[in-house]
Amino acid sequence: MASFFKNYLKALGPHTRILVMLLVLAIIFIVFDFISQGTFITPRNLFNLAVQSTVVAIMATGMVLVIVTRHIDLSVGSILGFTGMVTAFLQTEIFFTDNEWGWIASIICGLVVGILIGMWNGYWIAYKAIPSFVVTLGGLLIFRGATFTLSEGETISSLHPNFMMLGGGLSGSIGPFWSWVVAIFMIALIFYSMMANRHRRKKVSFITKSWMIEIITFVFLSVLIIGFVMLMNAYKRPDNDLGHGIPVPVLILMIVALAISFMATKTKLGRYIFAIGGNPEAAALSGINVKKVTVIIFALMGALCAIASVVATARLGSATNAAGELAELKVIAAAVIGGTSLAGGVGTVFGAIVGAVIMQSLESGMSLLDVAPNIQKMVIGMVLILAVWIDMIYLKNKR
Repeated sequence: MASFFKNYLKALGPHTRILVMLLVLAIIFIVFDFISQGTFITPRNLFNLAVQSTVVAIMATGMVLVIVTRHIDLSVGSILGFTGMVTAFLQTEIFFTDNEWGWIASIICGLVVGILIGMWNGYWIAYKAIPSFVVTLGGLLIFRGATFTLSEGETISSLHPNFMMLGGGLSGSIGPFWSWVVAIFMIALIFYSMMANRHRRKKVSFITKSWMIEIITFVFLSVLIIGFVMLMNAYKRPDNDLGHGIPVPVLILMIVALAISFMATKTKLGRYIFAIGGNPEAAALSGINVKKVTVIIFALMGALCAIASVVATARLGSATNAAGELAELKVIAAAVIGGTSLAGGVGTVFGAIVGAVIMQSLESGMSLLDVAPNIQKMVIGMVLILAVWIDMIYLKNKR
């Protein structure tokens, strides 16, 4: 049995770290549930945890690509706050809340603003050779100030009801039936991906995993998906006896994760990104336009911040000047905890999502236990240090 488990971990390769993170997450759940006397692992709390994790997780999928290319983005929290304020301002002051399509137009405009900000960051980094740390630190201050200037220090509320659904809540979920449809689709997608990958490896005479390992992995992931949907359906709506189902923010995260993962693993741009992270000089000599790719990555990061701002603003029902504060810390920590190496060249989207859930689980668990906010910040900061330390040990052992 021990030999099989060892061979299984070896076969997982780079995904071993994600499995370890899932085990850590399970331990966190059990410990907090024990200390809170059974109030942590409940459908209601886990539903809220899923919704709360999405904002950081959406941005963490983009931060993976930024860190993979040996850069950093400290402005993500401020971009989230600014694009959220732009969306809310346009929705209430320009398109007006009672306009049926105004909320959609405001989201599109916020997305465009996020992309332009990302391109602005990428331009200074790629074409002016200013370190990403400096550029994005400046962006953190610039766009935080711009948020306050746009709103004149006030909170913008009274947003469109359809927009509010994107943040989760009472009407912000897809119900039990469609949740099972999504679950079946995800399980089928996993099966197709595994079989397609196996076929590709056989075609080029690469070694394939044993069928037993493939089956165990497939069953494990399927059980996770089914268990998640069961929990979401177990949280009953107050107006009827039906379950909430998968929250809309989680559905948005799924779409983002699938799109970013596909881009990173199946497209030419994705191969360029990891090639740059592995060796920027060699990538440039091989004909890759490193500067152009860098701008694209930061533009994508800006777009993801805008998407995350929609979820955050819709969940709160208003755009506040404090939105996104310290989000950069959580996003970077989520990516690093999920296995993204600060040395570049290594990272996975799914790992970043697991990292985001771990970060939010710690915060939610401490809030449930009435831990003071200052202590929570200390714990999160320590987790970030430990994550980087573990990354350093991992890299050292690989050499």
